[in-house]
Order: sequence, then C-alpha cells, then structure tokens
Amino acid sequence: MKVILKQDVEKLGRRGDVVNVAPGFGRNYLIPRKMALAVTATNMKTIEIERQAQKKKLEAERKTFQTLVEKLNEVSLTFTRRAGEKDVIFGSVSSGDIREALAGLGHDIDKKKILLDEPIKRLGNFTVPVKISMDDRAEVKVVVAREETAGETAGAAGGPAEDPATGKD
Repeated sequence: MKVILKQDVEKLGRRGDVVNVAPGFGRNYLIPRKMALAVTATNMKTIEIERQAQKKKLEAERKTFQTLVEKLNEVSLTFTRRAGEKDVIFGSVSSGDIREALAGLGHDIDKKKILLDEPIKRLGNFTVPVKISMDDRAEVKVVVAREETAGETAGAAGGPAEDPATGKD
C-alpha cells in the first residue's frame, strides 16, 4: 500500500514522501493517527502545495536549529549526588533531570529528545546526545560529582582524607 506521509515518521520517511508500507500498518496505524494519506491525485496535489510551503519554513527552522545545536554543544551540566565507595551513586541522573537543568538555563527541550539509553548511575563525565531535529543532534556534557556530606567534612579535619579526584590519600 502506498501512502503519503503527513509528518516525519522515524525509520520510515519525511513529511510529503510517498512510501510503500504494509496494508495493515497504513490502514490501522498511519491513516487513523493522521500521519499519512492514501495516494490519490487530489492528495498528491495538496501535498505538493504543502511541500513547497514547508520547504521555505524548513530553511528558516534549520538556521535556528543550528544555533541551538551550537549553544547546547557548549553546555556543561553538573549534578551532585551521594555516592558509595565504588563511585556508584545513590539514585541516578535521568533524562528528566537533564531536561530540568537545561530548562533552568533557558533551553526548553522535550525529555524524549534527550537520548539517554539508561540513567547515569556512576560518578564521572558523560556526553549525552540531544536530538534537535531529524538531522541535527547536539551533545551536552554531563558531570556527576560526589556530594559532600557533613560526615565526610568532619572526618577530613581529623586525619588524612581521601582525595575524591584521584581516590588516593
């Protein structure tokens, strides 16, 4: 079954593309969710007009996406968490935490666009990809540091303390 995509569909195509899909996928998923139209002469003309208007709009969006990517590539987020002896943190740093930190810096990014396979559960430096558009991705630097607790600072005053950066006395 051939359909015309009304919006970008991951791993299938972009808006305005004519793609061949399984009949059930087209009838039961794409068309009811208004993601696609059946291929007819009228629909082809309508999509062609929309495609020309969309092309102009995409050029303007492309420039804003590029500036956003450049800004996000320079961002470094630091999270402090309590951690055990083997640098495993209690809890985690999730895509929701990263989204909130980015929102605090003035970047409104959807949580689903932060491509974190699984929450960060260790101390260290990480690079987290952020999907801006289908073609544009930014990389945000995330630093997870050890949270200083009252017990650690009191113990440091009494004798030799472990250096958290090197792990040595």
